[in-house]
Amino acid sequence: MLNYIWAFMIMIGILWAIIHGRAAALTQGLLDSAADAVSLCITMLGVVSMWSGILKIGERSGLVDRLAGRMEPVLHFLFPDLPREHPARRSIAVNMIANILGLGWAATPAGLQAMKELKELEEERGAGKSVAARGMPAPLPGTASREMCTFLIINISSLQLIPVNMIAYRGQYGSAAPAAIVGPAIAATAVSTLTAVLFCRFMCRGGRR
Repeated sequence: MLNYIWAFMIMIGILWAIIHGRAAALTQGLLDSAADAVSLCITMLGVVSMWSGILKIGERSGLVDRLAGRMEPVLHFLFPDLPREHPARRSIAVNMIANILGLGWAATPAGLQAMKELKELEEERGAGKSVAARGMPAPLPGTASREMCTFLIINISSLQLIPVNMIAYRGQYGSAAPAAIVGPAIAATAVSTLTAVLFCRFMCRGGRR
């Protein structure tokens, strides 16, 4: 659907420029935008490489594992039915840590791994009798589990202490104070995260799926 929307908007823009005799300006705008896109990609490549490298150093040094251990109370609160020794807990913790640091790209692999592990856990629950024993309905094939829904919502609304992407964008486009976005970003993402947590807790009441 988004592809159709974008295609429609592009076609309308092109037709509008042609009808109003702005075809030359349209062509120049396309060329300038292409140059800006390449320049921005190069800038973002450096930023992403640096922060992803820092995250990798943290993983190899054991810092990420220590931080993940510190997040156990948070994980237990958000995912009360997720077994304590399940590997998805570490993937979720790494994803949340990366998102908090503003490393969206570095958080993606951990998030995908967490979803895969949560899916496997739900399949195990469906194959066994533990679901019925807990009084929960058996999951339908292709249905997201409670943990998967919670993780997705928390991931989307994640608190960010260092909005790396926004700082890089602002610096690329000539902002006099690229880091001025930090305060508003923390406030906005704190509200979104709190709202997400309250929503998840409300929807998980009474064994809702």
